[in-house]
Amino acid sequence: MTLMTANQTAINMSVHPSSTDSIAVWQNTINQAIAAIEWPTHPSHLYRPIQYTLEHGGKRLRPLLCLLGADVMGGSVTEAMPAALATELFHNFTLLHDDIMDGAPLRRGRPTVVAAHGANSAILSGDALMIAAYARLQAYDGIKLAQLFGVFNRTADEVCTGQQYDMDIADRDWVDTAEYMRMIRLKTAVLLGAALQMGAITAGASATAQQCLYEFGVCAGLAFQIQDDVLDVYGDPNSFGKKAGGDIDAGKNSYLRVRAMEVADEASREALLQWYSSPPGELRVREVKRLFDHLGVHQLAIGQMNALLQEAKSSLIATPDASVDSLERLWTFAQTLVKRDN
Repeated sequence: MTLMTANQTAINMSVHPSSTDSIAVWQNTINQAIAAIEWPTHPSHLYRPIQYTLEHGGKRLRPLLCLLGADVMGGSVTEAMPAALATELFHNFTLLHDDIMDGAPLRRGRPTVVAAHGANSAILSGDALMIAAYARLQAYDGIKLAQLFGVFNRTADEVCTGQQYDMDIADRDWVDTAEYMRMIRLKTAVLLGAALQMGAITAGASATAQQCLYEFGVCAGLAFQIQDDVLDVYGDPNSFGKKAGGDIDAGKNSYLRVRAMEVADEASREALLQWYSSPPGELRVREVKRLFDHLGVHQLAIGQMNALLQEAKSSLIATPDASVDSLERLWTFAQTLVKRDN
């Protein structure tokens, strides 16, 4: 796929070995930087849960996007690293508190902090992670520091708002698509956009370039979350790492459920409501999935993902003063994320 940047330079949006190699190198560098953070040893009930959370890894998606944002604008990965770490520490803070609110027993295949260390430790350790995220930004000064704090504070507020919206709709039978998209935009997508923008800030990018990369990240983030919802029902459990139909089993309002309720005829809608009010288990999952198939919501979700990727591409095209090779790397990475199987 070829597109044109704002300065009309052609970009071949195909996968390049150098692109994937760079991502792997940066991911390893991020893991090393996280492992190098020196946490106090006492009190252990405060700092051990933080280390427990960070040592298990994850995709490191947000810090990678921060480094990519700097790279696109010709910046230094080294200079962008403190901002990248701030996004990862903040993300893990949200996970600790999310797991408390959700009563989640597992995270990344092992007991959550709340399950392993208790709610009090999870709350306080999460707070300490948030403070540590802010501390990383002290590596900057002047206009960069002011811009980074502005983006970070705005995003932190939005993520908290998105989490509240998620709780507000958790037990509702009817949620329209606009409500659901607003929730995932705030809870998930804005942090991806902010990570790219923060990387661009460290590179001294213009306000226009920052906004283009931010919008790219938000659109890709929305597509990423919809794919997550699709994989929960239609993915291979061995690849996805979760039990098939977990969202259905939990009665969660996913994109598939929301769209199914919107497009269903009266009989199908009543059947969906009946099955979602039935006891959790394999029968509920099987019958709801059958209704999803009947209503074609899998295809609707794929169509929405592709539309969001087109919006993301438009924002990328408009990014001024960007490195062509780095845009290729960013686009390839985004496509890999959205069209992943895990």
